[in-house]
Amino acid sequence: MLKYWLITTDHLEDRLLFKDVEDFCVGMNYVAVQTHKWKVSVVAFILMSNHLHFVLYCTREQAEAFINGFKKEYSKYLRNKYGSKEHLRGNGVDIRQIPSENEALERVLAYVQMNCVAANICYSPGDYPWGTGSCFFQGPMTGVPESVVSSGGRALASYSERERYRLVHSKIELPGEWRMADAGYVLPSSYVNKDLVERIFGTPRRFNYFLQSSSKAKLRLETGEQRLPAFKDLVIVAALPDLCRSLFRKQQVKELSDEQMVELMRQLRFRFAANVNQLARVTELTYEETAAYLDRV
Repeated sequence: MLKYWLITTDHLEDRLLFKDVEDFCVGMNYVAVQTHKWKVSVVAFILMSNHLHFVLYCTREQAEAFINGFKKEYSKYLRNKYGSKEHLRGNGVDIRQIPSENEALERVLAYVQMNCVAANICYSPGDYPWGTGSCFFQGPMTGVPESVVSSGGRALASYSERERYRLVHSKIELPGEWRMADAGYVLPSSYVNKDLVERIFGTPRRFNYFLQSSSKAKLRLETGEQRLPAFKDLVIVAALPDLCRSLFRKQQVKELSDEQMVELMRQLRFRFAANVNQLARVTELTYEETAAYLDRV
């Protein structure tokens, strides 16, 4: 029986799902692939650097097949690129049915959309490309940048078979009318059930009301509306090689001595205002190892 489902993966505390833009693009394409493969209706989703959220309209069996398929394919990609074995096998997944009463679906959708804002990555869901933040009620009323609204991408049918495989990382043939962003990922607007979401909320004003009153929005307000956005994990990851070379004349974090690791933690905390959880993720150390180094700063 078709139901609404919220799928959430456990937060990874000591490593990242996505280390750079290429990783995010591949992740976005695997969402498109699994959507088409299992014929699910994607209502909303967001890819965060260490966890995922999906809202699907489908059967329970389809929801499980979708997330297991995503984990399997993306794990293969991580293993081939980074040599990361079993990266997602032990990553727990919570799949729960969303009640149809008491505006539960609206609140869940707002919660998912506002993850990037609560993480202090951006000021509006429409500014975050790795999900459905710019898919609904497009235009100035929702704060979606005009550059996002006007960018329609390029139809997949206009690419050669080899080009499609190189971009999508899958032999599954996606619909030719779906569109590819210039960055190299299938635009969520190609397959997300935009009309359904807009019917659920009714108006942009009601949509914005739920965004601003969601638990994720309240977290942002409690920590200070005017605070500058935090540095994304991938920004810090990209800076690590240069820091290792400039500070220690080493090429990567794993070459540093204990004393150098202490100094690196001090520099990262000072330069990026990173907390212990973020430091653990970007350096791929355990929480306990990272906390021990910070204690010596």
